[in-house]
Amino acid sequence: MTRQASLQDPDAGRPADTARTNYTGAVYGSLLAASVVAGTSTFGPYPRLELVLLLLCTGVVFWAAHAYSGFVGDRLLHRPLSWAEVRDVGSREWPIAQAAVLPATAVAISPLLRLGLAGAAWLALGIALAQQVFWAGTAARRAGASALAVASVGAVNLVLGLVIVAAKVAIQH
Repeated sequence: MTRQASLQDPDAGRPADTARTNYTGAVYGSLLAASVVAGTSTFGPYPRLELVLLLLCTGVVFWAAHAYSGFVGDRLLHRPLSWAEVRDVGSREWPIAQAAVLPATAVAISPLLRLGLAGAAWLALGIALAQQVFWAGTAARRAGASALAVASVGAVNLVLGLVIVAAKVAIQH
């Protein structure tokens, strides 16, 4: 494949079942959501609503920033920007924003589970970390990695998530 062909089709050379799935964005977005939950310790008069909105807004802003940086990179390569490319990059990077949905949903339904604010935050953090490990492992498995490599990828992502958990515990005490 030529360099020009690979620049025109970022999915060229990927296995067919992973060509349109942005596992990197899902892993990154999950880690971002975990960081948002871990970084929030004080809330205003509507703490659950505020955390839900903070998760969703942060996911969307980071999605937009990541997509925009891709457009800037294309401009540096002297590639013209088209609306089709804007839609394509935006949809390809959307897993960054989607990764905030499950943790935000957990916070939103936490009263139904009779969880206090701390419990809601821990539930959201646990879900964000679980999906981070899941998406990283899925990406490795779909890329044809060995069982040991899949386990290693999962372990590395678990450690990254546990660093966030440790920071949350250390800061709260």
